[in-house]
Amino acid sequence: MESLYLIGIAVLAVFAFILAIVLFNFFGLWLRARIANAPVSLGKMIGMRLRKVPVGLIVDNRITAVKAGLDVRSDPLEAHYLAGGDVSHVVLALIAADKAGITLDFNRACAIDLATKGTGKTVLEAVRTSINPKVIDAPNPTMGRTTIDGVAQDGIGVKVKARVTVRSHLDRFVGGATEETIIARVGEGIVSAIGSAHSYKEVLENPDRISKTVLAKGLDSNTAFEILSIDIADVDVGDNIGAKLQAEQADADKRVAQAKAEVRRAAAVAVEQEMRAKTQEMRAKVVEAEAQVPMAMAEAFRAGHLGIMDYYRMKNVQADTSMRESIAGGDKPRGDGGA
Repeated sequence: MESLYLIGIAVLAVFAFILAIVLFNFFGLWLRARIANAPVSLGKMIGMRLRKVPVGLIVDNRITAVKAGLDVRSDPLEAHYLAGGDVSHVVLALIAADKAGITLDFNRACAIDLATKGTGKTVLEAVRTSINPKVIDAPNPTMGRTTIDGVAQDGIGVKVKARVTVRSHLDRFVGGATEETIIARVGEGIVSAIGSAHSYKEVLENPDRISKTVLAKGLDSNTAFEILSIDIADVDVGDNIGAKLQAEQADADKRVAQAKAEVRRAAAVAVEQEMRAKTQEMRAKVVEAEAQVPMAMAEAFRAGHLGIMDYYRMKNVQADTSMRESIAGGDKPRGDGGA
């Protein structure tokens, strides 16, 4: 009996020790939650500790939500923490949305928080942007461009800077397009609006026509933002793109014409060289024929077809012809001088 009594005392001591440890670790949190009317049972706290969930974080955020008028249980907060979310940002975002009259339930807030993880943005920032709209520069200077360039129908370029005021659309924040899409769509709309103007003067006189035209296209569809306004911050006249294109076209046409003329010149030179070659060939044939004359005369002497007197008469005719040619050649300059 005495041994059983000792064993019972030992068991009670162990339970007392465990209870003391539990009270030492969790009684303060349990009491704080109970006083704040946001109770969390000791069993749930022990389970959180076993699951390596920071009990103080869950309890404090539940107290914050309850004090703000939101009934957020500890289990959903613990589940969101285990999923890798930021419990504090979710609770603060829910409180901010509730105070601003924006509809945002816990599940959507958790989805936004998980979707923005690693992007440098938070669900709290999304709610704040929905409450206080932000301004986006179009184009974004960090992308290397400072103006959006368009060309009016008269060929004059126009450079525009715009500022887009947007606020977060929480219902489309998960899966919606980002700021880059807004900037790209606004840039496309501005270029289209400038291109539809008959003259650059119309753009300078009424820059608000650009913002109205672009805003009417519903550029915020399927994006995480709602466009509130598009304001033209600056409008400058650019280069005469039409004249530059015409000059480049004229220069290209000139080069084509020069190339064609060079082809014709090369063909003409080739024909000339060919004719010169043919002339030299004919002269060679004439020289060859003249070389055969003495041979033919010798053959005629041997055959008796040509006598010595015939030869002398031929020589006299040749001499008389040469004399007349020389006289005619000498009289020509005198006649030119007399003239």
